[in-house]
This record gives sequence, structure tokens and C-alpha cells, in this order.
Amino acid sequence: FIVNEFAQQYFRDILKNNHEGKAIAMPYFQERGIRPDTIEHFELGYCSSATNDLATKAIALGYKKEFLVKLGLVSDASERLYDKYRGRIIFPIFNLSGKVIGFGGRILKKNDKQPKYINSPESEVYSKGKNLYGLNWAKKAVLKKDKCYLVEGYTDVIGFYQGGVDNVVASLGTALTQPQIRLIHRFTKNLTIVYDGDAAGIKAALRGIDMVLEEGMNVKIVLLP
Repeated sequence: FIVNEFAQQYFRDILKNNHEGKAIAMPYFQERGIRPDTIEHFELGYCSSATNDLATKAIALGYKKEFLVKLGLVSDASERLYDKYRGRIIFPIFNLSGKVIGFGGRILKKNDKQPKYINSPESEVYSKGKNLYGLNWAKKAVLKKDKCYLVEGYTDVIGFYQGGVDNVVASLGTALTQPQIRLIHRFTKNLTIVYDGDAAGIKAALRGIDMVLEEGMNVKIVLLP
């Protein structure tokens, strides 16, 4: 948790105070219509494109290399440390109580050699199938409105939020799981699944219906054109 907290502060600092963050990442957010208040709310960040800036700073401050590697922040290849998220926009993932448990990193420039997104690996603090992106912010609204929207990804949650819908969460790049449904059920029994209208999205939504009904909840589907 402490190492993740350090990384989160680093990513935020690079976005706000580093030349690269200001010149490359901030304009990207503007192009995508992501407002400054939204960046603050979701605590978005940016990782320097330098080879091992994060690793070097972390080691200098006494953070253990083994934890940096275990959390997927750094790779240890041929005796050199490399920052995994370099040159990427950072979406921190929080648990229900607001602790940073992982990160998602989106590439800025189209690059066929690299995946569009990279995400934290499973670790002692992070299990994809047992957490939901955005629930730490959405739980009060879900409780108040007695309804939760489930979307596919980080930017979908952000888009909903900017449109004035704050009772929204996303499954973390995995198919919907029973523990995730139970997590939502703690706050409401009414779930609306909003997935992409492509074949994969429809298939995932239909699969989700049965699982939600098994938990004794009410479920609706919105298929986007």
C-alpha cells in the first residue's frame, strides 16, 4: 500500500509539475474532453517516458525493489530497472476504503508494438475479480439513488461522471465476477449494465444477466449503438 501510494504521488506530480506532463499529457486530456476538475476527482496522472525515472526515485527514497517489481510498477530485466508505465496516462485504482491498490496505464500515441492498456498484475493488495473501478467514489451515490450503472472501462466511468451520472462503476478488464456483483449488492439491488454494442459487449452483458439474477438482484441492459 505504501509503495502504491508513493507511485500515485509520483504520477500526479509528473502530470502537474513536469514539462512532459504539462506539454503532452494535459493536452491529451483536453483533446478527449476530460476537464481539470475530473482529473482531480479521479486523481489521474502521467508516467514520464524516461527509462527508469520512477524506479530511480523510489530506490533513492528507500522503497524496496522487490515490491516495485511485484506491484508491476517496474520490470527487472538484464540487471536494469525499467518503468512499466512510461509514457502513459495513469488511472489509479482504489479499494472501497480509498487505498491505492493498482493502476491502469493508457498509451498516448498509437503503437502496434505495445498494448493500448497495461494494468497492474494480481498482488497481495490487488485482485481484479474482487474490486470495481470507481466504487470508492460512487458508493454514496449508488446508495442514495438505489441504482448502479456498470460500464466496461475507466474512461466510460469518467464520461458518465462528466455527464452528471455519478453512480457508476467498471469491471477491471475482466468478465464480471460474482464477488464484484456482491460488492455492488452491498449498496443496491438494482444494476444496469451498459456495455459496448459490439458482439463481445453483447455477449458479456448477456452472461452478466444470469450472474446478477443469481445474486437476487434486479438487472437491466442498455446496449449502445
